[in-house]
Amino acid sequence: MDQRGIVERARRGDHDAFASLVDVHLARLDAAARLILRDPELARDAVQEALIRAWRDLPGLRDPDRFDAWLHRLTVHACLDLVRRRKRRVIEVELSPIDSPATYDVAGALADRQLLDQALSGLAPGHRAVVALHYLLGMPLPEVAASLGIPLGTAKSRLHYALGAMRTVVTAEPEPIPAAVAGGKLA
Repeated sequence: MDQRGIVERARRGDHDAFASLVDVHLARLDAAARLILRDPELARDAVQEALIRAWRDLPGLRDPDRFDAWLHRLTVHACLDLVRRRKRRVIEVELSPIDSPATYDVAGALADRQLLDQALSGLAPGHRAVVALHYLLGMPLPEVAASLGIPLGTAKSRLHYALGAMRTVVTAEPEPIPAAVAGGKLA
């Protein structure tokens, strides 16, 4: 059965049809939420909230063919709602390499992850969402805009400013380490 038919069955209250729709997207939704929120536990909460909203609002979905984008949009909005509720909480990022090089440089990989984490942490959640969906999940910008429910121009603008801010962090000179003086005291 095609996706449109499964969505129609789910709209009529078929739990199995909804589960089959969600199973296909669950890994991507979780990955997107982790990239936006940078906390696995919060990401699971956001995905769960998005799925609850999807089940509740599914009868009102106007275009069943756009179910995928609608579900991604619900997930991103759930992430942004969590960020708004937990503005002052420090969040750690957990990045998994998509593909590893032939020779693995542990120190270099750790430094790259820390630099990426630092660059991402300086972004506003809306900008971080655009970067995560476009670069880390490989979604084209029109699909990113549709998922976030924003115009394409806004998505392009957010991506442009986010990349500029990240570039500034990445190219900044590292803080110098103070030299030790005789007696073990810092100068």
